[in-house]
Amino acid sequence: MEWLFSSYNYFMQLIPSNLRAGIIALIIFIFFLLLGNILSKYIIKVISKLTSHGPSNLNNKIAQSFQKPLRYFIVILGTYWALKYLSLSAAQNIFIDKVFRSTIIILIAWGFYELVGIHSAISDEFKAKFKIDDILIPFFSKVIRFIIIALAIVLFASEWNYDINGFIAGLGLGGLAFAFAAKDALANIFGGIVIIMEKPFSIGDWVSTPSVEGSVESISFRSTRFRTSSQALVTVPNSTLANEAITNWSRMGKRRVSFYLGLNYATPAEKIESAVDKITQLLTDNPGILGDNILVSFENFKESSLDILVQYFTKTTDMAENLKVREEINLKIMRLLQEEGISIAFPSHSIYIETGDISK
Repeated sequence: MEWLFSSYNYFMQLIPSNLRAGIIALIIFIFFLLLGNILSKYIIKVISKLTSHGPSNLNNKIAQSFQKPLRYFIVILGTYWALKYLSLSAAQNIFIDKVFRSTIIILIAWGFYELVGIHSAISDEFKAKFKIDDILIPFFSKVIRFIIIALAIVLFASEWNYDINGFIAGLGLGGLAFAFAAKDALANIFGGIVIIMEKPFSIGDWVSTPSVEGSVESISFRSTRFRTSSQALVTVPNSTLANEAITNWSRMGKRRVSFYLGLNYATPAEKIESAVDKITQLLTDNPGILGDNILVSFENFKESSLDILVQYFTKTTDMAENLKVREEINLKIMRLLQEEGISIAFPSHSIYIETGDISK
């Protein structure tokens, strides 16, 4: 081992000092470049092992969000040390320090940007822990991301001695003109805030408005996106949506079924009375139908039929399950009418012709 170090020192003495510094700096850079990915994974693995035994796995997920920024940080740190090893001027060293600190700001902002994403680990964690509505996650994720980017820009500009106060003052002077120019955009933003606060729907709900009917896919600062039954994507400005009546079909506690059963005019009153009672009992005994609000009544004398009103509510609001219950009820009513010998009426007209002595 001593022979190896002696050979290394002897070899380095043969190289000029400027070139020797450059070679050492290059070795430092290559070392961190090759080991950057390995070191970042090892550090993340150690952090994950230390934090995975707590009551929450949130710390582990935070560490994973910073894995890519940490990998680039190791490479940049190696580049910084390599450049600092060189004999540079004071002005060059100051410039390198500013670049290094600016890069750190960008990497930290990148880590937090990934941390608060819509589908990030921390969003899922807070959603499960605090029972946050699905519609709040995308909106506040975008708000926080915007704040992170704005802070990063301010810190970056301050690092390079840019006058932030002058920039903010300039925004204040042009604020009035900007407000007039962006009044529609501001109206959409406030409309989005109203939707978020009142929560007339959540992501995935099926809603209908005078503008659109479909499933809610996402909400942003400007608009809300809906997926219609024909799979078309419709974008509605938030300012329009906030001023419209919104019907949320997904929040129905029960689904109503109502129709008229038209019977033939030749049906005796006794059979109509018996049919009403048996249909009422049929609906009451069905487990998929709510026991209250069942209405079965002989209501109208129509031109071609004697109408019985049948109205009930299914327990399920799912369309497919609702149709199964309706089909079951309709088939049982048909069998009941067949057993009673009652015919369903159809539109018809009776024509009466008087006969007489045409010779007179």
